Amino acid sequence: MTPAEFAFVCRLVRDRSAVVLEPGKEYLAEARLAALANELQFASAGELVAAVRDTQDGALSTRVVEAMVTTETLFFRDRTPFEVLRDAVLPDLISRRAAARTLNVWSAACSTGQEPYSFVLLLRQHFPELTGWKVNVLATDLSGQVLARAQEGRYNQVEVSRGLPTALLTEYFEPTGAEWQLRAGVRGAVEFRVLNLARPWPLLPPTDLVFLRNVMIYFDSETKKALLNRIARVLRPDGYLLLGSTETILNLGSPFSRVEHLKGGFHQIAK
Repeated sequence: MTPAEFAFVCRLVRDRSAVVLEPGKEYLAEARLAALANELQFASAGELVAAVRDTQDGALSTRVVEAMVTTETLFFRDRTPFEVLRDAVLPDLISRRAAARTLNVWSAACSTGQEPYSFVLLLRQHFPELTGWKVNVLATDLSGQVLARAQEGRYNQVEVSRGLPTALLTEYFEPTGAEWQLRAGVRGAVEFRVLNLARPWPLLPPTDLVFLRNVMIYFDSETKKALLNRIARVLRPDGYLLLGSTETILNLGSPFSRVEHLKGGFHQIAK
């Protein structure tokens, strides 16, 4: 991939997703776009980039952007946030929402679905008192392709081996060929929807818990500020925002403050 081709891909990805590809990521672009080029029957990554640049094909541009946006995820990622959800955050929210008996949860940039499904499995294992409640779990991503995979709830042996306890695999998955598929009841507990965090959002309900983990590390400061302000308008005043373990809101003028007594990256709107 030539420097000019890489520069074009960087501009395209930033314009469409706000993700910033740092210098030195040429190898990543080459590898991912070579795989996409092979799938779409182009001779090389360079030929694919030329087709996007010359034809202005919106669908092809979308495929390139989706290929370049990181989709790494796994079940119960980092473990600690899910332990804090179980022991502190969810008991607090359940107490506060006891009258309405409703919880709204949003997994932003959910990729292939392991995060929202992990949340649903956590509820099923530890919160029988939510039976009869209306628990709405929305999972979004800018990539329709990865959301299609997420909706199927179908994972290979490597994917179910990463973070998923064997007991949960046995109880909530069914073997299908060389893969494992979540049972229909778990899949049906999550609504998947295409949503680009860098573009105008559709109307979202007041939300009690937002997962926004390992997303902002790909954005510049102005995009981070705008995103946090928009999330603050969606989140209930006593709700929780969960960021990735390496992410910080320092020097962003954010309306959020870290919940210091909780591990795992939980934030709330500053009082």
